[in-house]
Formats: sequence, structure tokens, C-alpha cells
Amino acid sequence: MKAVFVEQPGGAENLKYGDLPTPTAGPGQAVVKIAATGVNYIDVYFRSGLYPAPPPIVPGSEAAGTVESVAPDVTGLKPGDRVAYAMARGSYAEYAVVPAWQLIKIPDSVDFNTAASAMLQGMTAHYLTHSTYPLKPGDSCLVHAAAGGTGLLIVQMAKMLGARVVGTVGSEEKAAQARAAGADEVIIYTKEDFVSKAKGMNVVYDSVGKATFMQSLDCLKPRGMMVTFGNASGPAPEFSPLVLTQKGSLFLTRPSLANYSSTREELEWRAGDVLKWVGEGKLKLHIHKTYKLQDAAEAHRDLEGRKTTGKLLLIP
Repeated sequence: MKAVFVEQPGGAENLKYGDLPTPTAGPGQAVVKIAATGVNYIDVYFRSGLYPAPPPIVPGSEAAGTVESVAPDVTGLKPGDRVAYAMARGSYAEYAVVPAWQLIKIPDSVDFNTAASAMLQGMTAHYLTHSTYPLKPGDSCLVHAAAGGTGLLIVQMAKMLGARVVGTVGSEEKAAQARAAGADEVIIYTKEDFVSKAKGMNVVYDSVGKATFMQSLDCLKPRGMMVTFGNASGPAPEFSPLVLTQKGSLFLTRPSLANYSSTREELEWRAGDVLKWVGEGKLKLHIHKTYKLQDAAEAHRDLEGRKTTGKLLLIP
């Protein structure tokens, strides 16, 4: 099969397009023929070596497609089923082997590209707003990278839950995207100081990391929660826990989707909500661009260069 893989971690130029063996299903697994793959920042982390893995490293933790085959012990799935998944690495390929319990059947109202766009970022936005800090009417939240794929979904879900949403973005174009998603106020961080405009937040949702982390602590009200869930500008800096006391007895968490969808029940709740809302038009996805699988390096450059709003997809 054709796949994109990394033999030596590094820059986008280290992504190679070539042939790898087609996977076969082991116990509890299914093989999925990929129709669309979501591009996410975690793919950059594996490619760069921030998240170590044995080579050849096939990035991609999100996709939609058709079940090709299942192991004999798998029930509830059959060849031909339309499915989507997240959190099983190896989707930059024509076929991927996935734990069967992680596969979610796609509603008839949702196509492959939409399903591949919704899973990882949609479930991330779901756990952040519904579980890590469960928003309620009257709460206020600061959403960094509010025009990114995850950011746009956090904004929409936060508004569904009745919260006031302040977003940060890097340009006027991205500000328009965040406002269209429902943000009450948008700060262009390249022109304005977000700390002075976003005081007294109940929670900060920060996927940027190094460039925004320390300033974000100053945006929280006493006993507010700092949620750092990404490293787009580099890992958050080390600091003394005493800083949390000095800034108002703050809470700090570094969550991951894996810990918030570790059971089939929780996975079905999150993915079910996301795909249902997308199918009903209640949750709007923005697919910025689709690329051929062999152009994965271009997708990574665009993502890292902050040239995108919404979702990027690879099509085998």
C-alpha cells in the first residue's frame, strides 16, 4: 500500500511517500480502507520527534473510511461498514489497522470528509468543554487559536453551553472566522495585548503552549483553571507551583483525549454527540483544504506556518 512515513524525525521534508506492507487485523482489530485522513498537530509532534516512536513512523491519528476486514473475535462490525476513528496512529496510508472498540459508525447524514474532520478535534473540544472544565451559563472562557480546527469547535460548543467566549487569533481573516463561530470578543494577538482584554476568565483553553502560557495565567480569576492541551509554539515553560498560589490559587491541567475517551461508553458519548451535531447542522465544520496523500509535507508546512483556519485533510 502507499503511505507517508518518517524514517528519521525532523522537518516536513522528512515525510516520505512510498510503499509499506498492507496491515492485517490481529485480535480485537479491524482493517480500514482510508477515504480521508485528518491532519492534526499531534502528527507534527511524531514527525519532529517531540513524541518518540520507533521508525518507520506513519503519522495520522484520525480518519474515516470503510471496514475492509475484521479479526475473528470482533463483533458488531463487518466489511463495508462506514466508520471513523481517532487516537490510533497510522492513518497517513491507504489502509490502517485499528482497535475495533475505537471505531464509530458514521451516520448516513455525514460523509467521509466531514467525519474525518470531526473526530479528533471534535472530541477534544467536547471533553474540554464538557468534562475538563464543564462550562455552564454565565462562565467565561478564553480560547487561544480560536480560528484553528479545534478552536472553532471549542467556540461553538462553549456557546451551546451558555458561556461567554473570548478568542485570540493572528489576523483579521481569522478574527472573522472566530466571530462567525460565535465568539463574543476576538483579540488579534499580533496587534493587541490579550491579557489586558481578557481578565477574570473562569478557564483558559490553550493549544499554543510556550508563547501564551504564562500570560494566560494572568487572565484567570481566583481559582480559575488553566487548561494547556497543545504545544503549537513549543512546550509550555517549567515554573514553580507557587506561581499558581500567587496568581489566585489557580488550577492547572494538561489533559489528553486518550484519558477522556478511555472506555467505549465515553467514546460513544463524545463521538456520538459530535457526529450528531454535525449531521444536524448544529456544529459547523470548516474544511480549509484537502491534499493528496503524497502532499502531506505541504499540509504540515501550512499547519506549522499558521496559514490555515479549520481542518486539513489528506485523501489517499
